[in-house]
Amino acid sequence: MPLRPASRVGQLAAAGGVFLALTILLAGGGLVLATTAASPSPPTTSASHAAKAEVRAAPPMPRSVPVSVDIPAIDVHTAVMRLGLWSDGTVQVPPIGKDAPAGWYEGSPTPGQRGPAVLLGHVTVGDFGEGVFYRLAQLAPGAQIKVTRADGKQAIFTVQRSAEVPKDRFPRQEVYEDTDKPELRLITCGGPYDRKAHSYPDNIVVFATLTASG
Repeated sequence: MPLRPASRVGQLAAAGGVFLALTILLAGGGLVLATTAASPSPPTTSASHAAKAEVRAAPPMPRSVPVSVDIPAIDVHTAVMRLGLWSDGTVQVPPIGKDAPAGWYEGSPTPGQRGPAVLLGHVTVGDFGEGVFYRLAQLAPGAQIKVTRADGKQAIFTVQRSAEVPKDRFPRQEVYEDTDKPELRLITCGGPYDRKAHSYPDNIVVFATLTASG
């Protein structure tokens, strides 16, 4: 089903509809990243990850596109590609391939700007096995996410919480609505791989807040 953006929420021009399109794309299998019966099921979230870490937000940073992401707690070190929209108005996702990077949706703020920057990554990549966000569900509150930007500065986020949610009940407003401070959303697929449907039933969403820059 074609998914096209509409008007955006708050200060983000055209974000609401694009984010809605992204959400529906995820819910409809647009980020279904395994294509073979051999694809592994990713780790699941623990109950403790529903807890929320209290953090003090750092001041917003100027706009600068992300170039790489490091998440030491789950051994993620990846370049970041830019993701836009396909010609039919649907949100792009990173390619399915060996060492596929994470992707920043360029319709969202850049990491460090006020609002929710959105990064997507594969949980598995078909015959290649584990994707860049394979262990995202294990990321606990208090963990750091370091985003290096094109201006040479780092935006350092602290995870507040993570959630595993059914795709048909994806919390669109909670994930994509504009915020009054710099935040980050990491999104991938989750739950046991359905070999018959060639998809995952859930999404993993990590919520983080900018707590330092350098």
